[in-house]
Amino acid sequence: MKTAVDPLAAEQQFFSSLTSSDMDALEKILARDFLLVDVMSGSEVTRDAFMDVLRSGMLKFEDIKALEKRVRLYDNTAIVTGRTHMSGHFNGERFALNSRYTHVYVELHGRWQLVSAQGTQIAPD
Repeated sequence: MKTAVDPLAAEQQFFSSLTSSDMDALEKILARDFLLVDVMSGSEVTRDAFMDVLRSGMLKFEDIKALEKRVRLYDNTAIVTGRTHMSGHFNGERFALNSRYTHVYVELHGRWQLVSAQGTQIAPD
């Protein structure tokens, strides 16, 4: 099945929904079984837990700059790797960090959904 939105467009929507706090858009992008490996702690965070922390305001992304990204397609799966600079607040504390990440998208029901995300903090360039 061909979809109107490519995985890189879905990737941009993911970052945009985080910085705009658009929870409706984020819910559409994240698969029900989405799993995040946290960039700071390495802990596993479920979709519901991630949405809860965003809705509560405990985590607020102010800016996410995608500095590079590459997509590899395998049938209905897309692996997006890249590098970002992001800033915001977590638990009242300001953060700014650079990361390398891997996002795995699967085409489900005619749209790309994020099923897994992992980030690793890196030194700035």
